Amino acid sequence: MAASQELRVDHLPSDPLLHILSFLGFRDLIHCSYVSRRLNELSKHNPLWKSHCSKHWLLTDVERLQSGVSWFCLFKQYYRDLGRYIQYYPVLKRAWEQLKSFLQQRCPRMIASLKEGATEVELNDIEAQIGCRLPDDYRCSYRIHNGQKLVIPGLMGSMSLSNHYRSEVLLDVETAAGGFQQRKGMRRCLPLTFCFHTGLSQYMALEPAEGRRMFESFYPCPVRKLPVCLSLHRDQTAQDPSAIDMFITGSCFLEWFTTYVHNVVAGEFPIIRDQIFRYVHDKTCVTTTDDITVSVSTSFLPELSSVHPPHFFFTYRIRIEMSSSAPPEAACQLDSRYWRITTSDGNVEEVQGPGVVGEFPVMTPGKVHEYASCTTFSTPSEYMEGHYTFHRLANKEEVFHVAIPRFHMVCPPFREPVVRTKPSTSYTSRFDDHDDDSEYCDGDGDDFGDLRGINMAALEGAWCPRHI
Repeated sequence: MAASQELRVDHLPSDPLLHILSFLGFRDLIHCSYVSRRLNELSKHNPLWKSHCSKHWLLTDVERLQSGVSWFCLFKQYYRDLGRYIQYYPVLKRAWEQLKSFLQQRCPRMIASLKEGATEVELNDIEAQIGCRLPDDYRCSYRIHNGQKLVIPGLMGSMSLSNHYRSEVLLDVETAAGGFQQRKGMRRCLPLTFCFHTGLSQYMALEPAEGRRMFESFYPCPVRKLPVCLSLHRDQTAQDPSAIDMFITGSCFLEWFTTYVHNVVAGEFPIIRDQIFRYVHDKTCVTTTDDITVSVSTSFLPELSSVHPPHFFFTYRIRIEMSSSAPPEAACQLDSRYWRITTSDGNVEEVQGPGVVGEFPVMTPGKVHEYASCTTFSTPSEYMEGHYTFHRLANKEEVFHVAIPRFHMVCPPFREPVVRTKPSTSYTSRFDDHDDDSEYCDGDGDDFGDLRGINMAALEGAWCPRHI
């Protein structure tokens, strides 16, 4: 009997082989190119690299045509420049594109404030200047856009009360490096944002020092001095400059930035006068009484808050709307408000008073009235609920209540410095810790260089009072 014929890859038709190769990641595709001359040739197939260009670099057919090169060559070009960021680039690039598309429609002047991306050389120079390594997700974002110009409004959100205004600018890397902290209590911290009016900044810890976790973002909260009459109860570390509490805003730059962008483009933050106001709206925090709907959004103000002594400042924005289908005789006027306030330690307080922030709005069919107010607590979380009292314009004797839905106010996680004796507040990251397995390429030559066994050459050769 004749010996069975040996089955060789070279004898297989191209279509099934290309179909198999289409399921491989770009690293495995490169490895396959070492197996045989036939697989080496098939691994260069242009449609295979189109999918990888789309997945990793978000490139389109138009961009490929403008480049004048094949998908394979285009992938190589981007990998040489951005290969070390490949695990972050598509997420951050998509976030930036979504944010710009949103702003173009609603806050166009913010688009003009964005700066072009920094170069690798510029980022390396900044690292040498501050003597610290910048995390790759931060570097990746700044390769796309190097923050924004120092203008108002700030990209990272605003807040406005009758006697207080905040608008945070996303700092470019050069300005951020100028504000790099080496002082006790803030060692190795890089500012991410800055507000001209309050001096407020969010920081990123570049090293795990003084109770901070590496690369987490936070608002610093210096210990406030207590009145002399309370000096006997003052914390023993109150005069220590390293005793800086922290309101945690993110476990890493990627989480911090993409979470904010998601809230913006999803409509979680209202746009008021071409500015992004960082009020958080719980979609369940809406109630309707007859023809009137009341909804509430809230915001925590770290610049007016402290952990020691406990003083947590919140603002809330209330929207009162009368249905456009309500009959004309439903027109009414707000007379008073009633609040029932419950803190996290179980204390209950009742507050009532005339009008809302000095106003007595008249509601007619289709009308919307919005106002903002503020309150402070000595506990980090609490909730409020209550009702408004209205009377009908057609009959002042007809008085009725409109329910205000329960809304919760919770400050961000905070951590106390290691110099304190009491246990610090725990913080659980919403992201798993990432190993630093991002790719790096020096860009020399015509290939990607030798990266962990992947060689592309194989394919080619202020303090406000409580006011409720």
